[in-house]
Amino acid sequence: MTEQNSGKLNLLERTLPEGLLVDAAWMERHGYSTSLRSQYVAAGWLDQPARGTYKRPRGELAWDRVIVSLQTLLGSTLTVGGRTALDLQGFSHYLSASGPAVIHLYGVSSPPGWLSKLPLPQTFRFHRSPTLFRSLAEKPFPQEGTLRQLPVMTEWNLTVSAPERALLEMLDELPARESFHQVDMLMEGLSMLSPRRLQMLLADCRSVKVKRLFFWFAARHPHAWVKQIDRDAVDLGTGKRSLVKGGTLDPDLLITVPDDLDAPV
Repeated sequence: MTEQNSGKLNLLERTLPEGLLVDAAWMERHGYSTSLRSQYVAAGWLDQPARGTYKRPRGELAWDRVIVSLQTLLGSTLTVGGRTALDLQGFSHYLSASGPAVIHLYGVSSPPGWLSKLPLPQTFRFHRSPTLFRSLAEKPFPQEGTLRQLPVMTEWNLTVSAPERALLEMLDELPARESFHQVDMLMEGLSMLSPRRLQMLLADCRSVKVKRLFFWFAARHPHAWVKQIDRDAVDLGTGKRSLVKGGTLDPDLLITVPDDLDAPV
């Protein structure tokens, strides 16, 4: 190996932490040509988990480290949200020892194509956050305090939705991809939410369905913070919304909901 290439390898060890992952564009920007990358892979100094991606051979390939890589080294604005964010913050009743099976990602731009080709057991599901929140179509995003940093590795954090935002993101999945029963059980444990943050998010939310569902579940689980939210300041739209075939129409919020939520399991 030439002295120049040896120096580049040493630099790579300092700029690419073990366990994190970068793409070909990152390597090019840092001066690692296609031929040099091929040499590193052939020599075992780099792994290639999927075409166009690179990591150092030591360090586990894990979904959270991949997303940390996107958010930090690769400059993506994707955040982990919805059920996944609630799971990671300890609100789930169903989280298995292996962690979440579906990773909900929110952002303006889709994740790179190689994300779904990595040899990981998790499935990544992308949601365009501006379709749910008006302000997330703007830059900079004005949703103050709605993101959290969760430690994943030494000096590296995962950016996730705060519980208030994650709840509304999860409600948006009803009834097609989430169940009323699961959301109901989760809502029972959300006793420490911020009413100020919820008020801001509800005002920013585009979805009449999500806002009506929020107040319906809040009425079922009247935590202390519920009384501090001004429902009159939230646009709940007009007309009925049919969410559950054969369900019961709630006369207050005009949505059809399951009539068996309180039945014994």
